[in-house]
Amino acid sequence: MEKRKFTRRQLIATASAGTLGVMADWHLHKFNAYGKDTGKLALLGGDPVRTAGWPEWPVWDPKAEAEIIEMLRSGRWWRGRGEYVAEFEKQYAELIGAKRCLATASGTTALLISMHVLGVDAGDEVLVSPFTFIATYNVIFMSKALPVFVDTDPETFLIDPGKIEEKITDRTSAIMPVHIYGLPVDMDRVNSIARKHNLKVIEDACQGWLAEYRGKKAGTLGDLGCFSFQNSKHIPTGEGGAVVGNDDEIMDRANAFHNCGRPYGSFKGTTPIPVRGSNKRMQQFQAIMLLSQMKRAKKDADTRLENALYLDGKLREIPGIIPYRLADGATRSAYHMYPFRYKKEYFNDVSRDKFLEALEAEGIPCSEGYGPQYKYAIMDDALNSKGYKRLFSEERLRRYREEINLPGTDQLCEEAVCFYQSILLGTKSDIDDIARAIEKIYINRNELSREA
Repeated sequence: MEKRKFTRRQLIATASAGTLGVMADWHLHKFNAYGKDTGKLALLGGDPVRTAGWPEWPVWDPKAEAEIIEMLRSGRWWRGRGEYVAEFEKQYAELIGAKRCLATASGTTALLISMHVLGVDAGDEVLVSPFTFIATYNVIFMSKALPVFVDTDPETFLIDPGKIEEKITDRTSAIMPVHIYGLPVDMDRVNSIARKHNLKVIEDACQGWLAEYRGKKAGTLGDLGCFSFQNSKHIPTGEGGAVVGNDDEIMDRANAFHNCGRPYGSFKGTTPIPVRGSNKRMQQFQAIMLLSQMKRAKKDADTRLENALYLDGKLREIPGIIPYRLADGATRSAYHMYPFRYKKEYFNDVSRDKFLEALEAEGIPCSEGYGPQYKYAIMDDALNSKGYKRLFSEERLRRYREEINLPGTDQLCEEAVCFYQSILLGTKSDIDDIARAIEKIYINRNELSREA
């Protein structure tokens, strides 16, 4: 009798239906693509797929300690009396492929500086992706501008360029595309719209170190790009950030603004303090740490990429698991997170929360990513403030609330599942464990749904 041939996807689906017992070619009750009995889910009392740990983050290089100690003993603690911040700025600009870099106290301050020097002011509107870390919203609110949300494409996890123009008003001054999770936005379309409507483009590349769009680094494609070096980031120093750009006059103004309004470079002014400013400077010890961390950045990025592409292939074979899609023109993600969508209808309507719980029980750390922050109290806190009521008419604020209709983002907030970047610094065997655990949940979805 001719043997029936099954693809990997068909095999998983067939096994999950409980029909393997009647198939002559297999004798296991539950079988996956790795040829092992999956057994009972760990959440239901079985053995987990994985008990080993995962690569830790951040990773410290003790070789940097001597320079830090020498700097601390010297008293050269701030950038005005030391060389390390300037050296970091030089090396980071070279790494990213930008003409200039300005080191800052955080990614948030980098965004604030960029908006200020590009003219975003009180009463303006800024078009922005709603699927992002809350700092992106906060910097717009702190600039007394209105964050106008452009819906997300669930396939790419990014701002949908096709929905940008409909959001432009006579108050729109800038577009802030967010390379969330290190996934590069379709910058050709964003920049084309910006040029057409005379808008500035501020790249939130706070999670986009070494990500690439048409071979160029994320953060170098707009008027200014912003990065974060917070503890979880790929080049970490606890806190810290950077603004990168190619226009000397704009970068000189950025330096002046971040240093209390003092003149800098070509921007001289006629008095000792010619413009408004604030203290958003990076400290010397942070720069030393960053110079050390940069030594491993490219190698780590290559490892993440290789493992992410390997995981792509594994997960695409599992019904109901849909990995991210790179946007048109994007050539490389940074993978601050590895994201995919979980379609519960393929898992007997097991909720995402229960799926996450089951995956954690199998030894695979995971999270749901960002929630619908545009529904959080932060919105009312800003819109009900006396400042916003002075800056915007009652009619505009009413329409603004009504126009926050984001079905793509809502869908993504319900379906997204993420793996933290350090998981991708492991081995192929580690990645196999991730796919094996998800397959195990799929195969046992009937049992899991009865326990839900």
